[in-house]
This record gives sequence, C-alpha cells and structure tokens, in this order.
Amino acid sequence: MLNQYTMAFGHPPLTKVLASFFGKLLGQEIDPLKNVLVTVGAYGALFTAFQALVDEGDEVIIIEPFFDCYEPMTLMAGGRPVFVSLRPSPTKDQELDCSSNWQLDPTELASKFTSRTKALILNTPNNPLGKVFSKAELELVASLCQQHDVVCITDEVYQWLVYDGYQHISIASLPGMWERTLTIGSAGKTFSVTGWKVGWVLGPDSLMKHLRTVHQNSIYHCPTQTQAAVAQSFQREQLHFGQPSSYFVQFPQAIQRKRDHMVRSLQSVGLRPVISKGSYFLIADISDYKSKMPDLPGAVDEPYDRRFVKWMIKNKGLVAIPFSSFCSQPHQKHFDHYLRFCFVKDDSTLQAMDEKLQAWKDELGA
Repeated sequence: MLNQYTMAFGHPPLTKVLASFFGKLLGQEIDPLKNVLVTVGAYGALFTAFQALVDEGDEVIIIEPFFDCYEPMTLMAGGRPVFVSLRPSPTKDQELDCSSNWQLDPTELASKFTSRTKALILNTPNNPLGKVFSKAELELVASLCQQHDVVCITDEVYQWLVYDGYQHISIASLPGMWERTLTIGSAGKTFSVTGWKVGWVLGPDSLMKHLRTVHQNSIYHCPTQTQAAVAQSFQREQLHFGQPSSYFVQFPQAIQRKRDHMVRSLQSVGLRPVISKGSYFLIADISDYKSKMPDLPGAVDEPYDRRFVKWMIKNKGLVAIPFSSFCSQPHQKHFDHYLRFCFVKDDSTLQAMDEKLQAWKDELGA
C-alpha cells in the first residue's frame, strides 16, 4: 500500500505520531485530523500558509536577517513585507560576537504593527544567523501578536540543532499563542534527509482549514513512502526521547563539534565568526578585509559581501553565501560585511577547508 495514495492531508501513522510527539512539547491535545498537515517540505508548508492567510494589501512582519523565501512568498500572496532588523550589541575588543547578542529593539518592533498587519514570520533557530530566541524575546513577540490580533507563522525546522546548553522554545507553547500560531517543521532538517521533502504544519483548526483548502487544490498529496519512513523515525524517537540514546540528544552534540571546528579554522585568516547557537550555519565578519580590500571587482551598487564571495571562490577555492542576500534591499548596505558558512559537512570536507585556509594563512604571512 506504500505505492498508493494515502490520506491527502497526511499519512495517518505520521499525523498521529506528530500529534502525539508535539502535543507533549506544546502542551496541547493535538487532533491528527484537524491540527496537522503534511506538506512537501517546510518550504511547501510556508508557501501553503502564505497563500492561505495573506490577502492583497496585508502586511507581513519579517525579522531580518531572514530565510530568503519569506519576502517573495509574501509578495506572491499579494502581501506587503515589513522588515525589522536584529542588530548586534557591542562586544569587547578581541571577543568573538555571539548570535544571542543580536537583538530586536522592542520599540521598533512594536512600531511595525498596524491595522493592516496580518502575520509575523518568526524563525528560531534563525537561518542564517544561528540565533535561538529566548523566552523573554518570544514573550515580547507573543504580546504584540495578541495585542494586534496577528497570526504568528513560526519556522522551527532547526529546533533540534541548538548548542552550548541553549534551549529551543516554541512560541505556540506560550499562553494564548496556540490559537494564533502555525508551527512549521521539517523531516529533512530533523533527520538529515533533505531529499525526502517531508514537512508539516501544526496549528488550530480555525487556521488549518484554510491551509487544507490550498493544499487540496494545489499538490493534493505528498509521497506515501517518505511519510511512512518519517513516521517510523518519530516512533523510534518516542521510545528514546530525553535519554542518551536519543538521536535528538546525539545529533546536536556531533554538529556542535563541527561548528567549533569551523570557528577555530576561520579565525586563522582573520575572519571573525559570530558564534552560532543553533541551525546549520554561522556568519563571519569580514570587516578587516573590507578595510584592506575595499575595491574588489563588481557592479557599482553590488554589496561588498557579494564581491568578496566571488573573489574568495576564484582566488581561495572557498564558498560562502553573502549575508546581504538575507536582508531587505534598503538594509543590505548595513550588513554587507558578513558571510554565511555551513558547518554541517563531512569531516573530509572540513579537512579540505582547513587545507585551503592554511594555504591562505601562509600567503598572509608571506
């Protein structure tokens, strides 16, 4: 039967285990039929949510830096993106920055809410920054969403990848937020199977019924086999959850070692990593190079980080993503001295990175 259609809104073994597993975490009695929707990856969940809830002229608050699909998905639904920036707090000389130092200004955030605001998109842990929002920060967002009757779409695909003792908190678990929150997850990020493209949305039926309408009249159904495999993975985790044998315990420990490796390596050539507290990613400050090499080739209005990435690929054989790609157009110039690196790599890839960085370091010392 795995080669046939299953239920359109989710394979029953998967929707049942998602309801059971996340119901405990969120403190809710989750109905597998009304409160769970399985989608083509978290990307599909996001698209379905925007199409279902955002109407022409609605405003959507996007916290930047942001995963790059949030803005076009808002526009495709007829909405208007409204941006508010996380900004770094000052650090002491020679002290590495940390993603938790990047904060929202409460007054600025409050000013973004208007009578046209339909939704706020939250991403914790954040891609590209690696910031894990604290309970106090989530309570601020929750208070404003409730005050202005705004839906919170929360992208939590990296929730199991948190480091240094940080804890992921789902905003839907806060008082009064389940009724206005869509919580999005990803099997690809949860179990390192991104090619399976299995995601999900959890939320109240009052919101989910609109997502089901979009889902039924677009993709209709997700592959049965991959849903069955994800269901089995969660069923195993239920038996081990919270124990040393749990994959959700072992996985972040292994990835934190890779993060630490990359942090040490990047510093060897004068890049200043911002210590990530979650996700696959960290960013690194290239301000020293911007001062020393301000005139790299590129278009007149091209942000510096994009020119630097092309220079680094061509001359050093290393690849990163320009941080300005995750910022709104007006704000890109404020954040064009950072690069995003992914540290979830095979050890052989990290070793190859080390060799190229050592050659770069030797050139700097010449």
